[in-house]
Amino acid sequence: MAGRKKAVARQEYLTPESQKALADRLARAEGHLRSIRQMVIDHRCADDILIQVAAVKAALNHFASTLVETEMKACVDTCMAGEADERLGRMTKALAALLKS
Repeated sequence: MAGRKKAVARQEYLTPESQKALADRLARAEGHLRSIRQMVIDHRCADDILIQVAAVKAALNHFASTLVETEMKACVDTCMAGEADERLGRMTKALAALLKS
């Protein structure tokens, strides 16, 4: 994306281990997506294709939730004042309100 800069982290939220795990998860989703493309080219049955689509969606959802979780943990630890339980409670309450709307 042109014009977007890499975020400058106050604290590294993606450790080398979590970065590798996320990249590996994306590689698996990418492999599923290539498989779907080939299945379409091969005129495979829709039910087989849809199962692979569900696998890609699940993989991307898990990737996104893991990324959000690591970012939020770093943010809660570095950006918010108060005790750990209090910070977590405020974040949980905010997320619950967001998800209800």
